[in-house]
Amino acid sequence: MTDDIPGEDKIKARDRMPATGTIGKGLLMVHTGRGKGKSTAAFGLALRAIGNGMRVGIVQFVRGGRITGERVVLEKFTDQVTIRTMGDGFTREARDRARDTAAAKQAWEAAQELIEASRGPKPLYELLILDELNIVLRDGSLDVDEVVRVLNGRPPDLHVVVTGRDAPPALIEAADLVTEMAEVKHPFRAGVTAQKGIEF
Repeated sequence: MTDDIPGEDKIKARDRMPATGTIGKGLLMVHTGRGKGKSTAAFGLALRAIGNGMRVGIVQFVRGGRITGERVVLEKFTDQVTIRTMGDGFTREARDRARDTAAAKQAWEAAQELIEASRGPKPLYELLILDELNIVLRDGSLDVDEVVRVLNGRPPDLHVVVTGRDAPPALIEAADLVTEMAEVKHPFRAGVTAQKGIEF
């Protein structure tokens, strides 16, 4: 930890940190918690990967057909990015359980196709984002143990980011990096609607 190191010494300590690691591997990362920014952080990683010449696969489990700013931008990188936007979007209304489960399974099949395409001497992807996968795991639309087994069996150099509230304990245990976004204050609580460029 470098938080208790003053000034320039803190900078020197942080500069030394990357040099201390010796293991190179694909990371399983989980962005969870009740705060805003889980998917936003994942798409930030996608941009960083693109900037480094990497290929990125994205499966959005519950976004539906809504056009979002990140999708518009990422679809411009057709040689580096594949986006599969699935599900029928967020809603607070009563859901058709059978339809939701079928949509989750279809999205999971797409995710597994991207994982398989990342095997072998010429992997198609180096980073996968499974956006809002935690939502369908929480709802019981997919089997957590199966998902964790597949993610643990991914190609060794493939990075995977899973987003969404309420990440299951088994996924947290399997992950290399878990970040929990905590809500301190949110404009929705004051009646402010979703803002273009911020929420979508």
